[in-house]
Amino acid sequence: MARAQGARAQMALAFETVYGTAPAGGYTRVPFASTSLGAEQPLLTSELLGYGRDPLAPIKDAVTADGDVVAPIDAEAFGFWLKEAFGEPTTTGTGPWSHEFRFGGWVLPSLSIETAMPEVPRFAMYSGCVLDQLSWQLQRSGLLTATAKLVAQGETVGTTTAAGTPAEPAVKRFGHFNGSIRRGLLRPEQRSLREPRQWCRGPRW
Repeated sequence: MARAQGARAQMALAFETVYGTAPAGGYTRVPFASTSLGAEQPLLTSELLGYGRDPLAPIKDAVTADGDVVAPIDAEAFGFWLKEAFGEPTTTGTGPWSHEFRFGGWVLPSLSIETAMPEVPRFAMYSGCVLDQLSWQLQRSGLLTATAKLVAQGETVGTTTAAGTPAEPAVKRFGHFNGSIRRGLLRPEQRSLREPRQWCRGPRW
């Protein structure tokens, strides 16, 4: 078996029309620094007595698919994570567009995410991905990344990609030098991700 190399690792995602059903196309390759997405099915030890000193065969527990994705905060691809967190933005303009994300949406989209290690080959598709938490830390220096905690419906592993030929937006990263914190601009019910405004200007997702 070939050994996977981080230099060739890829991640592609697409928003689902039906929850838990991976789309046939429309995937976009997104940059990422690391991921722990995976599925596991623990084995439960039998608690029954009276069958001798040798343990009985364990039984399968529920399958759990979840994990984190660490992604750079950039001008284009990060919009997918914002849409996953807050729902469809209010978009204005004719290009570059301006996207306004607001808190409190009742219906949030789900994603299908494929992680690929082509040289193994191993292509793992995680369908029904919903966001549990999106967080990032502002500091004086260093690389600016965000951590998306995801919960998925399941994992399907194959030897060929199911994402086809994904679109590849340019990576235009922000740094901590570009960031700022403003206080007291809006009432709590009016808060949205409008500052810094550059984060909301980019392609249509």
